[in-house]
Amino acid sequence: MNPLSLITFHISLLHVLLSSAAAAGYNATDIILLDCGATSNSTSQDGRNWEADPHSKYCPFNDPNASFSSNASRQDPSVLQVPYHSALIIRSKFTFKFPVLPGPKFLRLYFYPETYSDLDTTTSFFSVTANGYTLLNNFSASLTVLAMDPRPASLIKEYVIPVWDNQMLIVTFAPSPASFAFINGIEIVSMPSVLYAYGSEIPLVSIEGGRFTLDNTTALETMYRLNVGGKQIENKDDTGMYRTWRQDDDYLVASKWVTVYKLSSFSIQYTEPDTPEYTAPKEVYTTLRIMGSDSWFNLKSNLTWNFAIDAGFYYLFRLHFCELLAQVTKRNQHVFNIFINNQTAEKQVDVFYEAQGPRIPIHKDYIVLVGNEAQAKELRLDLHPDQSSTYADAFLNGLEIFKLNQTAGSLAGPNPDLVPRTQPPKLQPGSRKSGEKSTILPIVGAILGGFALFSLLLIFFIFQRRRKQKDSRSFSSKFSANKTSSLPSDLCRHFSIAEIKAATQDFHDRFMIGSGGFGNVYKGIIDGGTTVVAIKRLNPSSRQGAHEFHTEITMLSKLRHIHLVSLMGYCDDQGEMILVYDYMPHGTLRDHLYNTKSQPLSWKRRLEICIGAARGLQYLHREAKYSIIHRDVKSSNILLDENYMAKVSDFGLSKLGPMSTSQTHVSTVVKGSFGYVDPEYYRRQHLTEKSDVYSFGVVLFEVLCGRPPMIQGLSKEKASLVHWARSCYLKGKLDQIVDRNLTDQIAPMALQKFGEVAERCVRDQGVERPMMSDIVWALEFTLQLQEAADKEINDRNATTTDEELFSGSSKNVAKSPKSTSDIASSIAISDQSSGTKISEGDTSSLLLGNDN
Repeated sequence: MNPLSLITFHISLLHVLLSSAAAAGYNATDIILLDCGATSNSTSQDGRNWEADPHSKYCPFNDPNASFSSNASRQDPSVLQVPYHSALIIRSKFTFKFPVLPGPKFLRLYFYPETYSDLDTTTSFFSVTANGYTLLNNFSASLTVLAMDPRPASLIKEYVIPVWDNQMLIVTFAPSPASFAFINGIEIVSMPSVLYAYGSEIPLVSIEGGRFTLDNTTALETMYRLNVGGKQIENKDDTGMYRTWRQDDDYLVASKWVTVYKLSSFSIQYTEPDTPEYTAPKEVYTTLRIMGSDSWFNLKSNLTWNFAIDAGFYYLFRLHFCELLAQVTKRNQHVFNIFINNQTAEKQVDVFYEAQGPRIPIHKDYIVLVGNEAQAKELRLDLHPDQSSTYADAFLNGLEIFKLNQTAGSLAGPNPDLVPRTQPPKLQPGSRKSGEKSTILPIVGAILGGFALFSLLLIFFIFQRRRKQKDSRSFSSKFSANKTSSLPSDLCRHFSIAEIKAATQDFHDRFMIGSGGFGNVYKGIIDGGTTVVAIKRLNPSSRQGAHEFHTEITMLSKLRHIHLVSLMGYCDDQGEMILVYDYMPHGTLRDHLYNTKSQPLSWKRRLEICIGAARGLQYLHREAKYSIIHRDVKSSNILLDENYMAKVSDFGLSKLGPMSTSQTHVSTVVKGSFGYVDPEYYRRQHLTEKSDVYSFGVVLFEVLCGRPPMIQGLSKEKASLVHWARSCYLKGKLDQIVDRNLTDQIAPMALQKFGEVAERCVRDQGVERPMMSDIVWALEFTLQLQEAADKEINDRNATTTDEELFSGSSKNVAKSPKSTSDIASSIAISDQSSGTKISEGDTSSLLLGNDN
């Protein structure tokens, strides 16, 4: 080896040694192991010492009759003796008090649902609280185990509980009425306070650009912790916190198409402070799931896992990555997209680039809200290769999923539905006849049940055959325009994939005019070159957005309004999901406001666009057959036709509004775009028409100020357009933040009225916001104010010499009459032909009305 190579080798070795020294495992400051019900201390299989709990120092103040110890009637071979051999049976409220140091703690509760002293734990229901957080409510360990697949014999519930001021972890068990509680073991282990992102802002999935602050008062429940592609890692092999990392096989979808990659040596380079060694064991980062070498197939599929969850909670997803492939040596070679719960979490993830090298682990955190909707029973994680990547592939090394406590401090979910055991019931000793009966009856029942099932299946197949003869396409029978459909043929046309490909030259890049969360948008020509359309194509590599696809069709096919974009038809051939609209030559409103080379819109044209969009929303809220809440009002969803007429578009997130006068809102998961979402809807998950009003108010300020709703990096006062604009309006300084392209165009009275409309729209409480009909009326009045001011200036200019005109010109806004009365008089004259007359002192009729 030459001297230079030797020096380089020693420098590299020193770097590795220093990195290893800096990245140390975690030494727990608190470790408490309580073997509940045991009469003497014992050692578990992993070598840890467990303390017996009778007469324990952790529970000296309870009623002696509140509990007793008992051993399990039998020991399943898969269940360890410690701590599952014995249990503490709890008859009434019982409290443990554990003195600990400040900081978050892992709290693990061990349950082995067996018979104890003739008490069947299938009848055990109880609640558990810890430091004010409700961990379990009317919980049944037996039902929980029975519902798990594969079905274990024992159960561990793991939580992260913050402990700060009182330095005491207080755990209380409370049996449900006429029942009892039991616990086999309690484990408490401290953890680094920064392990799970306490105090940081985490991306919020479903709200574009949204952030979620995970503060140090949040409690977590561990739902899943997986060593993806690797073997199970037991607690003694963790990084000092005794976590268990299970295999991911039971949650992986279509695993036969997914390969496992394992690094032959453990040369992982942890980093401080981003990914210290205690983040996850090196075995997590040296194995992974990867899609494989078939790029064509990879681009048509996803790497997918499914997880059962409880609805009504926020969840923290932590994804662990480490680039192991030797062929990946630079940026943009191994890039993929992440989807959680059928929503985009992050696009174009490049682990090599973000980690700044190979074999350097990183992790990514995301927050997702799962609402109380009936279908919200599972979470789906999808990874999909990005089209720009050199290697069309995606991978994952490890995964953790945590439930976050609700506002009231609860982590408790409902008990699962009862799943009956597959084995026959146990026989009581000496009861041979009853045993024979219990064997014969299930057989007879099975025969009768099988016959009934066969009959039902026969009827079902006959029905299905007749149904298919009547309508060979199940999707088209619901959405297409045919004789059996409720949609008239002139409202919703079914396109074949051949027609779509011909219109776009097989989705050629030069026809692409935009992209979004749904997929790419193409300009197309149909009907022999006579009609130009916009074709929105769901990314064909996944089924993301299927619900939004169906919603858009069912909503738009039944709506016709001059200020709503028209849906011409759809295509669902060959697994595609494609929507076809009227083509809007001038793109979106946002295209003309900021970060664009398009010609800036004049103030008057902006007013006309706002009025048109408001009329479209007014139609949705009050004039359609059923009230419809758009749920994603933003400047990029307001399209402009050849005459710059506004058309509200993108109904994929729309919901039917309240169906009766007694219903004030629709309870649903929060969806929308960051910066536009109604804060009241965000807090309460109560969707109303006023949620659209808030979003439209944001658009009004965008139109006035020519900037996006949120700009990261600005001061706290200016980062949010709503907060900044409201503050300026209330201080009488709104003119100072007007788009500089509008200089000399806005009459002061029109600016004042427009600001009033926008400010009322974005108030925190929905009851303080106007109806869309009031907004339309007020914006029309604003336009009339502007036109009257323009007319007076033009009349004045017609009688003013050029010298006088130029010497007296304004530098900021257009000159206008001195009073509202003067404006009203001018408007009254111009509106006489239409039957609308506003006399002096009567202008209040055109101001914003009160909320009804």
